[in-house]
Amino acid sequence: MEKRIELEKRGRNPGEIKDLVLDNCRSTYIAGLTDEFVALEALSLINVGLTSLKGFPRLSSLRRLELSDNRISGGLNLLQSSPKLTYLNISGNKIKDLDTLQPLKEFKNLKYLDLFNNEVTNLDNYREKVFSLIPSLKYLDGFDIHECEVDDSEEENDEVNGNEDGDGDANEEGDGDANEEDSEEVSDEEDDEDFEEGGVALAAVYNSTLDDDSDEDDFLCDEEEEEDDDDGEDDEPEEEEESSPARGKKRKHEDGGDSGN
Repeated sequence: MEKRIELEKRGRNPGEIKDLVLDNCRSTYIAGLTDEFVALEALSLINVGLTSLKGFPRLSSLRRLELSDNRISGGLNLLQSSPKLTYLNISGNKIKDLDTLQPLKEFKNLKYLDLFNNEVTNLDNYREKVFSLIPSLKYLDGFDIHECEVDDSEEENDEVNGNEDGDGDANEEGDGDANEEDSEEVSDEEDDEDFEEGGVALAAVYNSTLDDDSDEDDFLCDEEEEEDDDDGEDDEPEEEEESSPARGKKRKHEDGGDSGN
């Protein structure tokens, strides 16, 4: 366990560490964990092989302790040096009777206790007796005294004391509503401006369209006049062509008359 603790420290000062996980390191008792861990708030010792809590240090800031899947059968009084303890999981151990749990009634802040898979859970009226033994307890084995399941969010709020967050959320919601109203007003103004700009733009387009139509009419009129002029020029040669043969016949006739004479 000492080597594992040194590894988990990662060069940090013990007084700076708030969370320490020592799961699956093999030891039958606590070794290498000292009173120097004054800031430690969460400690996990799952499946270590502990048979007792001998050597458990004074951890004045400890709030959460995981001791599941060990072979602890007693010695819970050694945890009293951690008075701020709020969450304790000792499921999967060797606790057989209520007398072993007697030291836990001294914990004024203990709200969550897990004894699942211990022989003590087979006692008659086990839940009622444990709730009666530990007045501060709110949840036992994941359920309250009315068999309602523990709310994870409530557990987190209890650990971080997040009651002030609710006010912050309310203020944020209020600010959000105000911001929405402001954005709606701004959007309305923008729509009005867009409409006015759109009206001007449409008028300009309409006028330009009218101008284009008038120019097109002028262009068509010019083309028609040019076509009329062209037609006039073409008609004159046709008349000359039609008159020329007649003149030729007349001349021939006159010539013939002269020859007869």
